[in-house]
Amino acid sequence: MGNQIIAVDLGGTQIRTARYDLDLNLLQRENTLTQAKLGAQPTIERMKAYIRKVMPAGRDDILGIGISSPGPLNPFTGVIIAPPNLHGWLDVPLRDIMEAEFNLPVHIGNDANVAALAEASKGAAQGCRHVVYITVSTGIGAGIICDGKLLLGREGLAAEFGHIPIVLENGTISSVELEAAGPAIARRVKRAIQNGAKSKVRDIINGDLNGIDAKAVGIAAADGDQLAIDQLAYAGRIIGLGIVSILHLFNPEVIIVGGGVTKTGELLFAPMRDTAQKHVLDDSYTANLRIEQSALGDDVALVGAAALVATDGGNLDISELDQRF
Repeated sequence: MGNQIIAVDLGGTQIRTARYDLDLNLLQRENTLTQAKLGAQPTIERMKAYIRKVMPAGRDDILGIGISSPGPLNPFTGVIIAPPNLHGWLDVPLRDIMEAEFNLPVHIGNDANVAALAEASKGAAQGCRHVVYITVSTGIGAGIICDGKLLLGREGLAAEFGHIPIVLENGTISSVELEAAGPAIARRVKRAIQNGAKSKVRDIINGDLNGIDAKAVGIAAADGDQLAIDQLAYAGRIIGLGIVSILHLFNPEVIIVGGGVTKTGELLFAPMRDTAQKHVLDDSYTANLRIEQSALGDDVALVGAAALVATDGGNLDISELDQRF
């Protein structure tokens, strides 16, 4: 059996590859731009090239290749269905392509699902058997570990936290993602400035309102800008409401929240925690609950891809890892 793992983070902006040992310690890392606009085949060829960069001379040393990919995808068939941030990808049999190329087992997982494995293996949820990982970035997704096993569902489409419906005050049905992801935060700030609100965000983006993004909002909020603070708080409350549903359904012991928007820290986390505490059915759901920021940051997808191999595609109970290796 191999004693190393190849991990791939297929993102809309970057492709990152790495080699880990079986304890998920990093041995080598490489990265390149995805250039997603060129289409699926050129992206796949770049993935192959960068896998080769981290592949040792002896293939027998490799247990398998794990790939973290945007969804939707089917982890059982290894087919990437139609990721919105990967141009031209439609029902791409990525697992079969990579297994034919490298003659190694390949496991493919939704980026949020593998992030849950990463945090349970090497991050803020080590030692926990009931874990929810939520990513708040351009979109909002989740991965759930239920009693030590990754929750996938019949077609591998489970845990789409971002699409939990939210009913707004005017009666409109929206969702956690549509209200609280980075683009939603930026959109509300832009609209408020267009309607005459004063904000430091305008100076940060040099007056070009089309340049407003969640990062600019976060910078302004950290500098005390009230509009930015209010919009991050609104997003935090929306995510907190979604967390209430997660608590009632899965009763986790820890919720890890990662992604670019979480770099705003307590400006997002405080209203998130307060909302969850306020609206949960009973205090017993939150009495011993931890809601924390990701411990792995930008490395979470790579570590998760490696953990996907180490857990045999998420089928192995996380408590058995040390016994297996």
